[in-house]
Amino acid sequence: MKKFINYCKESFIELTKKTTWPTWEKLQSSAILVLVATVILAALLWVVDFAFQHLMTAIYTL
Repeated sequence: MKKFINYCKESFIELTKKTTWPTWEKLQSSAILVLVATVILAALLWVVDFAFQHLMTAIYTL
Protein backbone atom coordinates (compact mmCIF):
# COMPACT_ATOMS: atom_id res chain seq x y z
CA MET A 1 0.00 0.00 0.00
CA LYS A 2 2.94 2.31 0.66
CA LYS A 3 4.10 1.98 -2.94
CA PHE A 4 0.66 3.03 -4.18
CA ILE A 5 0.55 6.09 -1.91
CA ASN A 6 4.07 7.05 -3.00
CA TYR A 7 3.02 6.64 -6.64
CA CYS A 8 0.01 8.94 -6.11
CA LYS A 9 2.16 11.59 -4.41
CA GLU A 10 4.78 11.50 -7.15
CA SER A 11 2.11 11.65 -9.84
CA PHE A 12 0.55 14.69 -8.21
CA ILE A 13 3.92 16.45 -7.99
CA GLU A 14 4.65 15.58 -11.62
CA LEU A 15 1.33 17.02 -12.79
CA THR A 16 1.48 20.19 -10.70
CA LYS A 17 5.17 21.12 -10.67
CA LYS A 18 6.93 19.50 -13.64
CA THR A 19 4.36 19.48 -16.43
CA THR A 20 4.11 22.43 -18.81
CA TRP A 21 0.49 23.02 -19.66
CA PRO A 22 -0.49 24.78 -22.89
CA THR A 23 -1.92 28.27 -22.80
CA TRP A 24 -5.66 28.74 -23.31
CA GLU A 25 -5.09 30.20 -26.81
CA LYS A 26 -2.86 27.27 -27.84
CA LEU A 27 -5.41 24.81 -26.48
CA GLN A 28 -8.22 26.48 -28.42
CA SER A 29 -6.28 26.55 -31.67
CA SER A 30 -5.36 22.88 -31.29
CA ALA A 31 -8.98 21.97 -30.57
CA ILE A 32 -10.16 23.89 -33.63
CA LEU A 33 -7.54 22.16 -35.76
CA VAL A 34 -8.70 18.75 -34.55
CA LEU A 35 -12.34 19.70 -35.17
CA VAL A 36 -11.63 20.88 -38.73
CA ALA A 37 -9.55 17.79 -39.52
CA THR A 38 -12.32 15.55 -38.16
CA VAL A 39 -14.99 17.25 -40.26
CA ILE A 40 -12.83 17.00 -43.40
CA LEU A 41 -12.10 13.32 -42.76
CA ALA A 42 -15.78 12.60 -42.12
CA ALA A 43 -16.73 14.34 -45.38
CA LEU A 44 -14.14 12.35 -47.33
CA LEU A 45 -15.34 9.09 -45.81
CA TRP A 46 -18.93 10.03 -46.66
CA VAL A 47 -17.95 10.65 -50.30
CA VAL A 48 -16.15 7.30 -50.51
CA ASP A 49 -19.09 5.50 -48.88
CA PHE A 50 -21.54 7.24 -51.22
CA ALA A 51 -19.47 6.28 -54.27
CA PHE A 52 -19.12 2.64 -53.22
CA GLN A 53 -22.83 2.41 -52.43
CA HIS A 54 -23.76 3.58 -55.93
CA LEU A 55 -21.08 1.41 -57.52
CA MET A 56 -22.32 -1.70 -55.71
CA THR A 57 -25.93 -0.86 -56.53
CA ALA A 58 -24.99 -0.53 -60.20
CA ILE A 59 -23.13 -3.87 -60.12
CA TYR A 60 -25.95 -5.74 -58.36
CA THR A 61 -28.64 -4.43 -60.74
CA LEU A 62 -26.87 -5.84 -63.81
